[in-house]
Amino acid sequence: MSAKSHPQMAPPPPPPKPNKTGAANTTTPYETYAANGNGTYTANGNGNGNGSASGSRSGSISSLTDNQGSLQRHSQNVNGRSTCHTPPRTDREQVVMTPKGKTANSTVILIERKLVDEINERVHVAGGDHTGIIINKDTVSGQKSESVPAQLSLEFRVFLVSANTGKHSQESRTLRFWFRQWLRSDEKQAQIAQDFFKELVSPKDFPRDYVGFIKKIMKLLQRGYDEIQSLEIELRILEETAEPPSRPPRDGYIIYCYGDCNRKFEEALLAQRKTVSLEESQIESPPLTPEKVLELIEQAYPNPITPEDLAKDYGWEEQDVLLVFMSLKERGLIKSMEYNSYTRIHHEDKEIKVVKQMPTIASNKQPTIAIITAQYCEKLAVDAMLENKETFVRYTTVGESNVYTLGNIGAHRIVSTKLPSVGSTREAMTATGNTTTRLLGTFQKVDYVFVVGVAGGVPHYTDFKKHVRLGDVVISYVDKQRALLSKNEKPYVYIYKSGEDVKTYFPINDSLQQIAEGLQANMEVKRPWDTYQREGLASLMQKTESDFNRPSVNTDKLFMNIGNNEVIEVAHPIAMDSVDGVPRSRLHLGPIGSGRDLVRSDNSRMDFAKKYGLLATDVEMSSVLDSIIGNCRESFILVKGISDYKDGMSTRKWQNYASLAAAAVVKSIICGMDAPTNV
Repeated sequence: MSAKSHPQMAPPPPPPKPNKTGAANTTTPYETYAANGNGTYTANGNGNGNGSASGSRSGSISSLTDNQGSLQRHSQNVNGRSTCHTPPRTDREQVVMTPKGKTANSTVILIERKLVDEINERVHVAGGDHTGIIINKDTVSGQKSESVPAQLSLEFRVFLVSANTGKHSQESRTLRFWFRQWLRSDEKQAQIAQDFFKELVSPKDFPRDYVGFIKKIMKLLQRGYDEIQSLEIELRILEETAEPPSRPPRDGYIIYCYGDCNRKFEEALLAQRKTVSLEESQIESPPLTPEKVLELIEQAYPNPITPEDLAKDYGWEEQDVLLVFMSLKERGLIKSMEYNSYTRIHHEDKEIKVVKQMPTIASNKQPTIAIITAQYCEKLAVDAMLENKETFVRYTTVGESNVYTLGNIGAHRIVSTKLPSVGSTREAMTATGNTTTRLLGTFQKVDYVFVVGVAGGVPHYTDFKKHVRLGDVVISYVDKQRALLSKNEKPYVYIYKSGEDVKTYFPINDSLQQIAEGLQANMEVKRPWDTYQREGLASLMQKTESDFNRPSVNTDKLFMNIGNNEVIEVAHPIAMDSVDGVPRSRLHLGPIGSGRDLVRSDNSRMDFAKKYGLLATDVEMSSVLDSIIGNCRESFILVKGISDYKDGMSTRKWQNYASLAAAAVVKSIICGMDAPTNV
């Protein structure tokens, strides 16, 4: 989805109404236009950029306007107007839809607010519950764009399949917005569009046919969203094949049909019952592959792991698992330990010291900063930022093994560690808490704790400045605007939800957050983390087979769940600071959260994020933060690179790059700290 604003220009006046006469413009009856499947209509109020039309395209305008009883929603405001702003003469305004043009693969429709005396006679005027909606019966062609550029545009894509021919296609739908002259805030314009979009595609009542989808757009606009002056809708077929087009990388994808939609929808429901749902697929046994086994070994690191344990945990045959272990060992990726266990071979393995207890460290070399990671790639990325490194591993067959890497960032002594396991199970939460407690007990001069790694971003569909996308970095921070509005609410930088229980976290000393705020404020002109990331990448490329380069921008796909295990693909807001078409990574400051059941439900997670103003969600770190606070550490911060739109763990493609991006920002924060005085 693209969102584009023009802050240097004053909001333009309403776009001119289409010219209805003249040799250059040809007119055709709208009913014919709609019967060909390219009609989109207009309604009162604020349009938004993400309508994915669904269902039968053979419906005509009369089915929308004459069947007054089909829509049950009633306007809460007078004539669909919000109470915040009442521009002059809105009581005499109507919303008019005019077809602008049509080609072999595209259609453009103009929707605008007009005063009653500006409307011609060749229209269909709706009554009853649809009062205020007017459909122009003439098509105006030859007018490709308005004289004033749109202030905001939104794009989304839907998959279509013809029930009659069986052909599949993908359709792009773009909405271009012009706002009222009194709405001058770019941020508010983007928020209005996003709110409309989310309500439009809400899983609670997402329409399953084309006419129903248009009806919903009309009713949403009629009952509110008064801030929109006019909008233009463009529908464009991108590809048509005998086979389905590229689909979202998950179970289920949205199909919009035209033709016999009822039959097609029943077939889709029947097929869906025969397949594993998204929620079920997350708890079924994954296939046994070398990549999956290596991933599990890395997750357990530094704990050794046995083929027997993996076979028991994942329902695999132990002999098959052992064969995979042997294959990984031959490739030099893992090594055998005692008691038939194995562990990951670190790229600096020859320099790692295996100890039963940590040796005594001189007072002036004691670390004052601890960095905690949860994934193997996160630990590699953090260690790439350190100088004069020395790594110790304490292996044990009882309890948790520990890995500590000591090094420097500038004048600061650092210790980094990796949690042996993370998750919502009692065992995992106990292990992470114990590992953190042992870390702070072993290195008692640590005053500052960084929790660093990957997380899932919370997207914003209309404002690129607020849009958290893959490769960006989110830093745990108080939502200041929320804090001002909710004075009775305790501030928080992290929030954890378990069932109905919610727990918040906030550092007593927020000096790390203040440094991060300074970095973000100057990121348009000064970006030290870019340099640190390049240096870290160069170091890792020489030492490890893992790829920490930025994945292709085309792999950053954004989908929205609309219920019934179906999704629509949404384009990203257009970044104003792209370099050669690649958006620059951005720093975001705001709360981060996690919850026991959130990973399984997109809707629950997004509702949770909206309720608490979250910018990212991650695997559960509450036990780590409990341990930090319980050990009287007053300053902590979470720095998370965005690797997916869930919790950072649903796909590995962006994890390495996101880990390195987060580590580079951590180094930037540490370099902004005062030199330690307690050593």
